Amino acid sequence: MRYLLMIAGEGEPTEEQLAIGCGGWSDDLLARGVLVGGGGLHPPASATTVRVRGGDVQLSDGPFAESKEQIGGYAVIDCADLDEAVDIASRHPAAAYGTIEIRPMLG
Repeated sequence: MRYLLMIAGEGEPTEEQLAIGCGGWSDDLLARGVLVGGGGLHPPASATTVRVRGGDVQLSDGPFAESKEQIGGYAVIDCADLDEAVDIASRHPAAAYGTIEIRPMLG
């Protein structure tokens, strides 16, 4: 089953957190074919939110949700079950200072 890992943290990452990045987390996953894709995102201030209301397209700057935590990156993994997904997510360096939301993907 495929899962989306949404990697979030409060505010901008520190220089140390940026330097660590995935810290080799993806190497083994890539070798085993578990990591399907992923990447980092620009800061939330660079986001554009799109809504269509009454047939009109409305754009706004910044993230959709007003929250302390913002998604900074994502990974798509293909693993046996939620237990394996939790194990993989818990090994990501960002889990030590942020949060990783795991969602099963449709299809």
